[in-house]
Formats: sequence, structure tokens, C-alpha cells
Amino acid sequence: MNITILGYGRMGEQVEKVALERKHKIVAYIDNKKDWIKQLDKLKQSDVAIDFSMPEVVVENIYKCFDMNIPVVVGTTGWHQQLQEVKDRCLKEAQSLIYASNFSLGVNLFFALNKALAKIMNGYNDFDVSIEEVHHATKKDSPSGTAIVLANDIIKYLARKETWINEMNDNVSELSIKSERLNNNIGTHVVTYTSLLDVIEIKHTSLSRKNYAIGAVLGAEWLMGKKGFFNINDMLNI
Repeated sequence: MNITILGYGRMGEQVEKVALERKHKIVAYIDNKKDWIKQLDKLKQSDVAIDFSMPEVVVENIYKCFDMNIPVVVGTTGWHQQLQEVKDRCLKEAQSLIYASNFSLGVNLFFALNKALAKIMNGYNDFDVSIEEVHHATKKDSPSGTAIVLANDIIKYLARKETWINEMNDNVSELSIKSERLNNNIGTHVVTYTSLLDVIEIKHTSLSRKNYAIGAVLGAEWLMGKKGFFNINDMLNI
């Protein structure tokens, strides 16, 4: 495949390494508005674009790819308020997009475990639940997209929780998320159920950004020849 990388930061560099390992070719790197002009001819040669940019530019990036009929893999988080709008346009125009709040296989198995535990804990009201997430100091969005997925799944299956809040509090109907930004932490997520007598905890820790890059490149390979708006569960058949 010919791949364009949208956002050439830490994740963009990892995507490049994984793509080259898998015998793909990087034809363009888009990291600012000038690059869209300078590399337009190279961009048009793309079979797919992989976006790990910034929340404030990701939707614009997606729409520019749609305008050129370039399939898009989106790993950028922090834009969930516009997700439905992007999905609607993708389907209306018969474009191709796969999105994941986290492309790590381990994280998506963790999502499945979180859902299963929430279903079990729905009958045990003595346990309160909270989420803690830790990422590197330069991560812009808070809480993380992964934490939001965890929270929304808990709310879906745990009747006593109605909404989430990005702080710790004692409101029984609110799911507390504690977010920390520390040095070079790649990503840690902990879901904790606490009663007066017990603590039940599930945890995922990312050891390398390569996990996300592998998932994104596999997503690009999977997306080829497909039309529609997909998420990683479609790819993994979870």
C-alpha cells in the first residue's frame, strides 16, 4: 500500500516503522497546513491515510481525505463530540474510515473484560466503581479516549451509574475518572470496584507505542476495498 501519515509525531514515527516492516510505502507526511499544499501530488498517490494528529485538526484532515476519496484510519482521540457528524458524512458519500480510541489489541481485549465485569457487578450495589488513567505529560485530551470508552461501557451495563465526570467525587450516580499526566507514561488504565471489605481491580498498561502502530497499520490493510464507517471491533470481530 501507499500510505500517507497525518501527524508525524511519536505515533507517526511508529506507524512509519511498522508500515515499512510490513513492506508498505510512505508517500507523504502531513504535519501542518503547508504540507497539504507541498505534498498534494504525493498525497493523491495514497491508497490510505493514517491519522495520529491532534484533536483540533483531525476532522479537517478526515474531510480533506474524503474530498480525494482516500480511505482513512483514525487513531487520534479527543473529538468524540463530532464522531456522529463524521460518520454521517462518511456513509452519505460512500467513503471509507476505521476509527479506534485505541488500536492496541490488548486494550480492546481489556474493553471486552470491562464490559463483562460491569455486567456481573450490576447486581452488587455495595461496590462503587472508578477509573484511573495515566498518560505522558504532552497528551492534550483528558480524560483519554480509552477511559471514555471504558466509562461509557460501564454506564451502559451498570444501572447505578448515569454519567461520568473527570474528577473524583462521592456522587453514587456519577462515575469518577481520575486523569494524570506524568513524564513518559505511554498509557495505564485501571478500573476499580471498591466495597467496605473488598477491592476488585482490572488494569491495562501499555509497554510500547508500537502496539498502537501495529493495530493502525493492520486497520489500513483491513480497510482496503471496503466502504463505510468502521471501528476496531469490526476488524477484530469482537
